[in-house]
Amino acid sequence: MKSFSIQEINAIIEGTLIGDTSNRINGLGEIKEASEGQITFIGSSKYAKFWSDSKATAVIVNESVNLESIDSRPIIKVKNADLAMAKLLEVFSPAGPEFEFDIHPSAVVHQSAKIGEGAKIGANCYVGKNVILGKGVLLYPNVSVFDDTTIGDNTTVWSGTVIRERTQIGSHCIFHNNVSIGADGFGYRPSDDGRGLVKVPHIGNVKIGHYVEVGANSCIDRAKFSSTIVGDGCKIDNLVQIGHNCVMGRFCIMAGSSGLAGSVTLGDGVIIGGSASIKDHTTIHSGAVVAAGSGVMKDVPAGMTVLGYPAAESKEKLKQWVALRKLARS
Repeated sequence: MKSFSIQEINAIIEGTLIGDTSNRINGLGEIKEASEGQITFIGSSKYAKFWSDSKATAVIVNESVNLESIDSRPIIKVKNADLAMAKLLEVFSPAGPEFEFDIHPSAVVHQSAKIGEGAKIGANCYVGKNVILGKGVLLYPNVSVFDDTTIGDNTTVWSGTVIRERTQIGSHCIFHNNVSIGADGFGYRPSDDGRGLVKVPHIGNVKIGHYVEVGANSCIDRAKFSSTIVGDGCKIDNLVQIGHNCVMGRFCIMAGSSGLAGSVTLGDGVIIGGSASIKDHTTIHSGAVVAAGSGVMKDVPAGMTVLGYPAAESKEKLKQWVALRKLARS
């Protein structure tokens, strides 16, 4: 078990230490659930009232929160308690599952594949023809990487993920369990005889930048032609759908169960709330925010926050809801 003195903790998060303790800090906990030997955090004044009953040995608190030491327990004041706690989570993070072999005997790796130094391939993985795995790539058990795919250095792919042919992935990415990358997009047309639907071939690929993280059970479809693109630094939650030919700029965020229909374009820094849906061929410009549960039917200007279904500028939408409530009461 990892443990640190309170002075070492303070050095890591670069705060201001008030008080001292001889107890070692061996973990982190929420303020109501933390036990002795753990450090907790308070990022808002509304949680300060729980400090007196908390069993935590120490607390990290925003500078803006007025908090007094109780039972001589130390306080570390920082500008942002959430960011400080994130630093500590990295420090206390346990090591991942170990690979017994660099390439497990049960893995199937095509002879033409190029495997970078330090890369590891788990049990029952499949690595296809002309695949390139960069240095330090980790494929946990039961990952499939199909032909002509490239994966950059230090990317981690967790079990159950399927990466289809011709996908290009950058470095330092993380793909959680059961991600699907490069499946066919959703495209059909009426048959000539009018009696059914004909599948539209999707012959493009998926291109993913550096430092991208994709949550469990999310899907990124290949393009009909050209590429579906996910830019550097994008963070995608669980159960997210990204349709064919979408283009995401840098550092976009998509929360769980949200979805992009085909050919949606996101600028840099766009935030999509949970369960939000974006109509096909829509552009959401840089810095815009789509609130959770919203349905975007038209382009969103840069920096605007929209909400509702159909989505509209947030202040205007709230005015509409107030007016409707007043009308309903009259």
